[in-house]
Amino acid sequence: QVQLVESGGGLVQAGGSLRLSCAASGRTSSFFAMGWFRQAPGKEREFVAAISWSGGLTYYADSVKGRFTIFRDNAKNTVDLQMRSLKPEDTAVYYCASSGRYYKLQSRYEADYWGQGTQVTVSS
Repeated sequence: QVQLVESGGGLVQAGGSLRLSCAASGRTSSFFAMGWFRQAPGKEREFVAAISWSGGLTYYADSVKGRFTIFRDNAKNTVDLQMRSLKPEDTAVYYCASSGRYYKLQSRYEADYWGQGTQVTVSS
């Protein structure tokens, strides 16, 4: 059993910041990577950022590189996403994901578990 629970979403003005958090429980020893995806209305769920569980290597989508930072705490089984300089196009439901097979987790098809999602809305 693996459960992922996101928190930290909300409404923020353009240029502002938010920090999302994901808490994992269950068979966390099987994790290779954890990350974040997002889905806006009418669009496919897309990759945002990921981090390998053992080495802490990070990966970012081009659209967020330089603005978003992903962190993980192996002891607490949590992964956070610090979002800065937010833009209206960042508005989406953000999902925490984990993979028991891949270290990079850059595709939604590589995710094995998903959180319920948290809404992020950026106003102009």
